[in-house]
Amino acid sequence: MEQRSLPPAPAAATAVALLLALLAGCTGGPVEGRPGASGLRDPLFPKAGNGGYDVQHYDLGIGYEPQRRHLTGTAVITARATQDLSSFNLDLAGLDVKEVTVGDEGARFNRTGNELTVRPAADLKKGEVFRTRVSYSGTPRVIRDADDSKEGWIPTGDGAVGVGEPVGSMAWFPGNHHPSDKATYDVTLTVPQGYEGVSNGQLRSRTDDGAGRTVFVWHGDEPMASYLAVAAIGKYRITQGKTASGIPFYEAVAPSEEKDSAAALARLPEMLEWGGRRFGPYPFASTGAIVEPRGTLGYALETQTRPVFSGAPTEILVLHELAHQWFGNSVSPRTWKDMWLNEGFATYAEWLWSEDHGGPSAQDRFTAFLEGDTKVDPDADRPWGDFPPAEPPGPAHISDDPVYYRGAMTLHRIRQEVGDPAFFELVRGWAAGHRHGNAGTSDFTDYAEESTGHDLDDVWDVWLYGKDKPKASGVTTPGG
Repeated sequence: MEQRSLPPAPAAATAVALLLALLAGCTGGPVEGRPGASGLRDPLFPKAGNGGYDVQHYDLGIGYEPQRRHLTGTAVITARATQDLSSFNLDLAGLDVKEVTVGDEGARFNRTGNELTVRPAADLKKGEVFRTRVSYSGTPRVIRDADDSKEGWIPTGDGAVGVGEPVGSMAWFPGNHHPSDKATYDVTLTVPQGYEGVSNGQLRSRTDDGAGRTVFVWHGDEPMASYLAVAAIGKYRITQGKTASGIPFYEAVAPSEEKDSAAALARLPEMLEWGGRRFGPYPFASTGAIVEPRGTLGYALETQTRPVFSGAPTEILVLHELAHQWFGNSVSPRTWKDMWLNEGFATYAEWLWSEDHGGPSAQDRFTAFLEGDTKVDPDADRPWGDFPPAEPPGPAHISDDPVYYRGAMTLHRIRQEVGDPAFFELVRGWAAGHRHGNAGTSDFTDYAEESTGHDLDDVWDVWLYGKDKPKASGVTTPGG
């Protein structure tokens, strides 16, 4: 006969349950996760990005039909869980989600506003690397920013361009859309024959699929914030070549802008070599430009390795967006309040380019802004002192004049205080020390004082954080 044990007493049952729980924990038993946050509490864009995971790589497959303005997409997102996860969010605006899988299993999902919440079949363990696949389609949105500029997916006369600063990339692919979560990218664009498909990084292949479409495969080895991703589709004129140091460039120009763009784009290789001398080695494996028809965006954008221009750019605008490849793209902001580190450096690069090429010096421009002298700089009478660059008053102001011009003036004040040798060592060290990473304002102020050996509190108090517009009193010249 079968021997049967008597049921354990209640106290014994409790002890057995505890023992089993301990053993389960020791042997990698079931994970009891919690939901990842549906926003990173950025001081200006609190709902941007998501918590609980860190994206390692995006593999985006995008097909677009310009006549119907219809996009079909597949996003494969490789990420590492930073906590035990029962669910996590992706940012996605509009578009219809057909299917979501995590690993090899189907996952439940739901939509609330711009949040796509994914519930894996089994909870994910902290440290686990997992792969999420999202299939989606529809007519992508144009997104209006707080300052009324447009981003997201912008139709053009013969195609479209997808751009994303600060949060527009969620209009064309799901992701963790905050600059603090950088990842590498593969982007495959499938477009009708006769169209070009242009993205970041290097073009790996261009093939016909046998069904009247051309497939472009782009690859970027270096980490990128999602707001710097670009997908451009149109009947561009393509120019390719290499800089003097061997960096390949790829330029795509709308035919209507080709003639007027030629002179400025011809200097792009020279600008890259100059930047290497001023700021340190160029941080990416390729470079280039995309020129859209005039009026497409109303602004230029430093999309990684391949800036986008709305109409034919000037020489100084090309220089500005290329400077961002060091400052903003390789060294990316930790939060959106740190935008002055992007724009202040890029604006100061304009002043240095002028200084090195026979135009007004950085000191001339600094003085011109203090005195409102528009003969030296046409922008000198703009409201650059309205607020401290490190404290923009809200999301509508992250691209206002103080972020650019007062940001550049703050850098020049450092140069005045520490002298040229220490200042340019600081600039190159900053770009090298945070290469392909993220950094915030406090990181910069600490580094500036450490690398130069100077107490710069007066500069920070007056120029970076001071509420009043700085005046000329007490200002010295470089090296003084």
